[in-house]
Amino acid sequence: MSNPWTPQSWRTKTVRQVPHYPDAHALADAEQRLATLPPLVFAGEARRLSLALSRVADGKAFLLQGGDCAESFAEFRANTIRDTFRVMLQMAVVLTYGAAMPVVKLGRMAGQFAKPRSADMETIDGVELPSYRGDIVNGIEFTAEARIPDPERMIRAYNQSAATLNLLRAFAQGGYADLHKVHQWTLGCVAGSLQGDLYRDLADRLSETLAFMEACGLTSDTTPQIRETEFFTSHEALLLGYEEALTRVDSTSGDWYDCSAHMLWIGERTRQMDGAHVEFLRGVRNPIGFKVGPSMTPDDLLRLIERLDPDRQPGRLTIITRMGAETIEAKLPALVRAVAAEDRKVVWSCDPMHANTVKAAGGYKTRPFEAILAEVRAFFAVHEAEGTHAGGVHFEMTGQDVTECIGGSMAVIEADLGDRYHTHCDPRLNASQALELAFLIADHLKTGRRLRVGA
Repeated sequence: MSNPWTPQSWRTKTVRQVPHYPDAHALADAEQRLATLPPLVFAGEARRLSLALSRVADGKAFLLQGGDCAESFAEFRANTIRDTFRVMLQMAVVLTYGAAMPVVKLGRMAGQFAKPRSADMETIDGVELPSYRGDIVNGIEFTAEARIPDPERMIRAYNQSAATLNLLRAFAQGGYADLHKVHQWTLGCVAGSLQGDLYRDLADRLSETLAFMEACGLTSDTTPQIRETEFFTSHEALLLGYEEALTRVDSTSGDWYDCSAHMLWIGERTRQMDGAHVEFLRGVRNPIGFKVGPSMTPDDLLRLIERLDPDRQPGRLTIITRMGAETIEAKLPALVRAVAAEDRKVVWSCDPMHANTVKAAGGYKTRPFEAILAEVRAFFAVHEAEGTHAGGVHFEMTGQDVTECIGGSMAVIEADLGDRYHTHCDPRLNASQALELAFLIADHLKTGRRLRVGA
């Protein structure tokens, strides 16, 4: 039998990727203050996401998860939030049209501040300082003062997350997501591009459909699904003191929920069976995910699934694969077969970003668009061959016109990277590249739907 779980039981386990705070009393004080603050999300919202993800696991919906690599204090602006939100709306419309099924929209937003690092220390020009671990921990500036972990940053991250959620809820429920506004969602950096033209054609067809529906009495006033959308939030549950402080008992069910986000995930570096992160997330009832790289074995995967979801809760688990374009076809099939053989209902999602990072000239980290696309295509091909559902995609992306990933139809090259390289951590798809991927995935989904109907 498992040991009893409490929100604090993770503290008895080995904690990886933990910042070294110099003032333990200040850390405890910040965590205690966080524990008195209102929840950022509510248990009922997390249950609605679980229900939506159970449909994805059953092959009746598709998951679109995307957003910033790492949110920052410096770039916290309403326009930045709005632009990422509306690119995701555009992508969701494209995917819904191609798949002919609902798309669950899940942002890497309102809490994606902490970042795992490959080393505790960073050296530049012979100077060694603690690594930058995200704005919730320390500053990106390469100075001794900025790199000291500061627990007050958790309070600031909470406040920024609350403001971001407030704006996202207003966009999703206040009329901005009305399907009649599909033409207004086009960003200036996409207008005039191939993706912009394709999207405009799709929006024209959708407008004609909405006009027909309105003639039949189905309007924004009579059908809320036309006027509103559900938009959920997620982040990597890396900073466990922060997560514990925002974990509350749901008054209607008596269950524990981590109220910092609707969904939390465990990263590739912190998914050890006996580790603190698995211990913490096994006890909260939110839908949770975990990253799976090429080192994962079928036996280890099944043990982790059993540890995190012993009750086989519908919509509970999302397995986010991050294999690399050159590795996925060799490594993924055995994992998919093992899960199917145990009749486990999980969401399979593809993160084609993290295992396709390369170093370009000038020292910039980047990700080739063709490698990202190749991993996505291989992900779909594996599931098609195994007779399972390729349930979703997980992108690091932004609505800004950045130059961080090379390739795509707009042909960002290595020499362009320095033009608008704004990320605080890893390279993100820009709006044009994200929309281009959505169209390519939609074509694949449409082909698969036709084949299933034909069969």
